[in-house]
Amino acid sequence: MSHNISKKIPVITILFLIFLNSCSTVMIDKSLKYDKNKVIDDILAIDKSYSDLESLLYVSIEDQNMYLLRKGTIYKAFKISSSYYGTGSEAGSLKTPLGKHEIYKKIGETLPINAILKGRVWNGAIANVITEEIDTEFDHVTSRILWLDGLEKGKNKGLGVDSRSRYIYIHGTAEEGLIGKPASDGCIRMYNSEVIELFDLVGEKDQVWIY
Repeated sequence: MSHNISKKIPVITILFLIFLNSCSTVMIDKSLKYDKNKVIDDILAIDKSYSDLESLLYVSIEDQNMYLLRKGTIYKAFKISSSYYGTGSEAGSLKTPLGKHEIYKKIGETLPINAILKGRVWNGAIANVITEEIDTEFDHVTSRILWLDGLEKGKNKGLGVDSRSRYIYIHGTAEEGLIGKPASDGCIRMYNSEVIELFDLVGEKDQVWIY
């Protein structure tokens, strides 16, 4: 009897360690530190009339942060992930377009967290969210979509550079471990819980500035 128990103890120990490891992988540090004055200065350099907007999303490619402003005041800040390939508007480049945009369409209001959308429709699957810094072969669009439309003709709107036609979104991702560094195929990625939160805070036609 004691011989059998001694064989089982290592197995139990291993299972316990696996359990602890699995728990640790879901602990993501979402804390965000930023200089409010610098953020406002950066926005002022783009357009001094920014405070006239009821709601504005400002994406800082350099900081890999996105800020929600209400009447010129920073209301909320989020970590994001822009394109691994850099910035640019060319169709097929997989780059994140710069400039002024607006939210063309909000998609996925009632979907469960981590729902996978294909062609902006939930395919019934739930993503296995990876919290380690692992770049997979997939670029799942999850939870919610804010579909962007360019506002600057020749820069992010029009033939060959059109953000809406390029399907540039703000969306959730299955690769949450890569949030905070450039890793997408052109879109702006967010943590799933945070894109759901943001979805409820913004409306269609709200402007999104990416610089």
